[in-house]
Parts: sequence; C-alpha cells; structure tokens
Amino acid sequence: MSLTYHKRQIIYGLLFVMPVVIGTVIFNIYPLIHSLILSFTDWDLISAPRFIGLKNYVNMFTKDEFFPMISKNTVIFSLGSVPLGMIAGLILALLVNRDLKGITIFRACYYIPVIASSVAVGMIWKWVYNSEFGLLNSVLKVFGIQGKAWLWDPSTAMLSVIIVSVWKNMGYNMVLFLSGLQNIPEELYEAAEIDGCVKFKKFLYITLPLLSPITFLVLITSIIGSFQVFDLIYIMTGGGPGYSTQVYLYYIWETGFRMFRMGYGSTLAMTLFLFIGILTLVQWYISKYWVYYESK
Repeated sequence: MSLTYHKRQIIYGLLFVMPVVIGTVIFNIYPLIHSLILSFTDWDLISAPRFIGLKNYVNMFTKDEFFPMISKNTVIFSLGSVPLGMIAGLILALLVNRDLKGITIFRACYYIPVIASSVAVGMIWKWVYNSEFGLLNSVLKVFGIQGKAWLWDPSTAMLSVIIVSVWKNMGYNMVLFLSGLQNIPEELYEAAEIDGCVKFKKFLYITLPLLSPITFLVLITSIIGSFQVFDLIYIMTGGGPGYSTQVYLYYIWETGFRMFRMGYGSTLAMTLFLFIGILTLVQWYISKYWVYYESK
C-alpha cells in the first residue's frame, strides 16, 4: 500500500528531527530527571544511593555554612560581569558597524576570544596577573605603580576573573548587537537628522529602543552564563584565595566529585536549575514593559 504525499512528508519530517529528539532525551532530559532523583538520596558514588527525602534540601538552607557565601560570590560575579559584558559588546558593535575597508578583520579579531579555549585563556591571563613576572605588574612598574597579587588577594581576585570573563565574552555580545544595528532602517536616522536630532538623541530614541529585543536576548544569555561559570574559576583561582572566588557551579563540582557527595551535589544543581528558570520567567514577564518589537 503506497503512502500519500502528505504522510510521506510527515515521515520525512520525523526522520529529520529524530536525531535532535534522541540527543535531547539522552543528553538533556534523562540527566535532568536522574539528577532530580539523586537529589533525594545520599550517594557517595561507590555504594548504592540511599533515599533520604528532602533532607538534602533542608540541610542546604539550614546547615550548609558555605551555601550563603557561595551564593553571594555567584551574585557578585553576575552583577559584575553581565553589565560590563553588555556595555563592552554594545560599544564594540557601534565601533565596527561601519562600512570601512577591512572592517571584517577587526570584527574577526574581537571575536577570537569567544572561540578560544577557556583553558588557554585562563592560563594566559593567569600569567598576565602573576605578581612576580606577570605582564600587568610589569607595565605598572614602568609607571612607578606597585603591582598587586591580583589572583592571590581576596580583595582583587573576583574582580580579576570578572575582567577576563568580560574580555572573553564581549565578542559574542558584539555579534548579537551588530546584527541588531544592521537591521535598523537607515530611513529613521535620516528622518531624525531632518528634525535636527544630534547623535546622542538618535542613539537614545532610535537605536536603543530598536535594539531592545537583542538587548533582552543578550541579558538572558549573559545572566544564565554568569551563573554557570566554572572553567575560568577552575583554571585561574581554584575557588581561592580562601573561598573568595568559589562560585555555585564550582561548589557543585567540588561537592560531587571531590567530596563524593553526589546526592547533595545534585540537590545544589537542581536548586540552581530552578533559580535560573524562575529568574528567566521573571525577565520574560518584565520584558513587556521595556522591549520594543517593531510592528510590520
């Protein structure tokens, strides 16, 4: 019995999406459900998991003395890296949004840190920050300024990592903002010039409102990324000095794979998942008050 054209199209469509569906189930949905189940257990990675109900969640909020500090460090990192990364990305996008010869070379150069290995970036910047022979202190010494132990001083370690994170990710934000800038109709700027608007007013009343959907996208992705930072912390500071740069994801890894408390680590992971989900929903709700979508 031959299949109709409509049924064949459905089968072809299902075959095309099947690899994505299978990959999502295996690598996303199953680990999420498994982690949720483990969060209600006590498991040391060796013996069988032992069901303990909500004890891990209760202990996290009542007995874990590191949880408030780790959460605070993560929020500080997010508050520092997200605004700076967005501003830096927007400034770069404005600078390279020009019809100049060779401008694509500059765009590619600014994007290189995004595709560079986080391990390589962390190692290079660890050398830059080195208190004895690092590049930064060597430059400061030329100007008669006493350098610091940037990554070994609790007062500067977090700021140092934030700067590296902004430097690495601002190229990605630049590309997103640049795509938004190039979709703004030139006629709007021409009309504003006829009305006598200066550049700042054109930026304030035309560019920013029409960039708001891209800004919203960059904001969401930047916040999610900031709460999931791990690689730079692991390479540059290892969570130190003390616990001054230990963030949430690093604490999850340390709890699960160093302390062999996988059940409690899963509890921390599920809490982070729920927090990011709620925060994203709140942002979606608030976006209707400031995100402008141009009507067709």
